[in-house]
Amino acid sequence: MLTPTATLARFAAELRYEHIPEAVLRKTEDLLVDWFGSAVAGHGARPVESITRFAAQMMGGPAAHAAALGQGGAEVLTSRQRASAYLAAMANAAASHVAEQDDVHNGSVFHPATVVFPPAVAVAQALGRSGQDLLAASVVGYEVGIRVGEFLGRSHYKVFHTTGTAGTLAAAAAVGHLLRLDAAQMQHALGSAGTQAAGLWEFLRTAADSKQLHTAHAAAAGLMSAYLAQDGFTGAAEILAGPQGMAAGMSSDADATRLTDGLGTRWATVETSFKYHASCRHTHPAADALLQVMREHDLKPADLQSVETQVHQGAIDVLGPVTSPSTVHQSKFSMGTVLALVAQYGHAGLTEFDQHFLSEATRALRDRVSMRLDPEVDGAYPRRWIGKVTVHTTDGRVLHGRVDEPKGDPGNTLSREEITAKALRLAAFSQGATAAEMQQAVDALWQVAQWPVVGALLPSQVGAA
Repeated sequence: MLTPTATLARFAAELRYEHIPEAVLRKTEDLLVDWFGSAVAGHGARPVESITRFAAQMMGGPAAHAAALGQGGAEVLTSRQRASAYLAAMANAAASHVAEQDDVHNGSVFHPATVVFPPAVAVAQALGRSGQDLLAASVVGYEVGIRVGEFLGRSHYKVFHTTGTAGTLAAAAAVGHLLRLDAAQMQHALGSAGTQAAGLWEFLRTAADSKQLHTAHAAAAGLMSAYLAQDGFTGAAEILAGPQGMAAGMSSDADATRLTDGLGTRWATVETSFKYHASCRHTHPAADALLQVMREHDLKPADLQSVETQVHQGAIDVLGPVTSPSTVHQSKFSMGTVLALVAQYGHAGLTEFDQHFLSEATRALRDRVSMRLDPEVDGAYPRRWIGKVTVHTTDGRVLHGRVDEPKGDPGNTLSREEITAKALRLAAFSQGATAAEMQQAVDALWQVAQWPVVGALLPSQVGAA
């Protein structure tokens, strides 16, 4: 009998476009367009530019920096220039995780898009693969990464950023599929990816840039693992559940059955949620519940005496360390800041964070928000992310709000019109593309299944190779 790791590797190697249900393919197109908007939103972000410069310099030394960005067959979306698939994957993965608008799978607490699409698109461009090849490889990446995240469990997420860890294997699986690895090679690729899996939450305490490094590393290391496997390089056969594998060192509640849960019948890809607010997903259920209360009772920010959010333990673990955010990115992990922006503006978007995260009004509201562990919410997590709030008003009322499916969840999803509008907003905010360029690119991406070859997603800059 095949082990769970070997079974997962065989699935990743042998899945074909024609095996994937129509609904899954259409959802993957939705996720691709949503990711594209987030990647363009990384234009100009300091951590992204730093990672891109480093990778380019390492390709041939400082003198080769400019030349390196002009070589290769893959696209760096934030610069519109061509590069090696390795560099493009690294840069685009960093870019698509800055705005905190990329997708999330609830049950695995994992952001698949930011570690699957960057290496998959880069390799598809470099190898001249078709749009159908790209979609199939992306589904492989989602299915593998989500199951690895579920396998590692809640204990893993308390310390490790699952997108950085499970994401390394997701990237390896997607690239391995594009390289047409066989099942044995795919297992070696997963072994090499797993031994490089990394990402710790400690960065949140000091507003460090590590979150972008996590996704950049996962995408690049996964890509490298797949290419090495193609060349005969071997990896640990049981990197996931072996006695000195990932679960042994990174989890206390790992469940190997989750690695093969419904392979080929349960499509975890369609379970993925879109982000509505530009913040950590753990804040979204409470944000939507607060909005519900304020709309139902016609409340204004000045009416809020205090807001208690009833949350799961994962929210406390990730958001708890951020009590007085000092940067825009750190403020997206502050429950108080997110709810303060939602109360004032009805939405915690990029503009709201950028302009108001440290305003006097925001700080005053932020300090009236608290988190409390709720048994019902915690028991449902991570499969369901329930939002519950208790609002005390300045006139003495006690009001309760509850949201069972936050905006963006599969049962409360975004339409294609909303996904398109979101992508256009993200590009406008970062000035990473004009409205006309972005509309043209998005219109084309909706037809990706008909592409004979995956080419550039955005027009090249003048002077770029």
